[in-house]
Amino acid sequence: MSTFMSNPQTVVRKWHMVDAQGKSLGRLAADISVLLGGKHKVDYTPHVDGGDFVIVVNADKVVLTGKKLDQKMYRTHSGYPGGLREMQYKKLMEKRPEQAVMLAVKGMLPKNSIGRKSLRRLKVYRGAEHPHAAQQPQPFEGGVK
Repeated sequence: MSTFMSNPQTVVRKWHMVDAQGKSLGRLAADISVLLGGKHKVDYTPHVDGGDFVIVVNADKVVLTGKKLDQKMYRTHSGYPGGLREMQYKKLMEKRPEQAVMLAVKGMLPKNSIGRKSLRRLKVYRGAEHPHAAQQPQPFEGGVK
C-alpha cells in the first residue's frame, strides 16, 4: 500500500470563525496558523497548500499579557537612512487591531510561497460583524485537535 499524498485538486477548504474576545494574541495566532496551514487535517502534505479559510472577529478585544502593551514595539523600516518607524502596541491596538493579529499570524507561518498564499485566506475584523455569512463558517473554539 502506498502513502497518500494530497494534491491541489483534492484539497477541500472549510471556513472557520474564531472569536478573539479575551484570548491571548500569541495563543490565538498559533491556533490560526495551524488552521491556515492545514496541519489539523489527516491528509496534511507539506508541499501542498491544504489549509482552510479563517475569519477572526472581535480583533479589538484580544489580550496581550504582562507589560507587552506598553513595552512591545511595532517597527517598520523604509530602507532609507533614518527610515525606522516605531509604535507601541498599545497605540497599534487602538488604531489597527486587525494588523496586530495579522502580523502575529504571519510570523508563525512558513516564510515561503505557501505561507504567503495561506495568509491571503485570513480575514480579520475589528467588531463582531463580517461579510462572509454566505460561506457558513463553523465556529472554532481553539485548541487544535
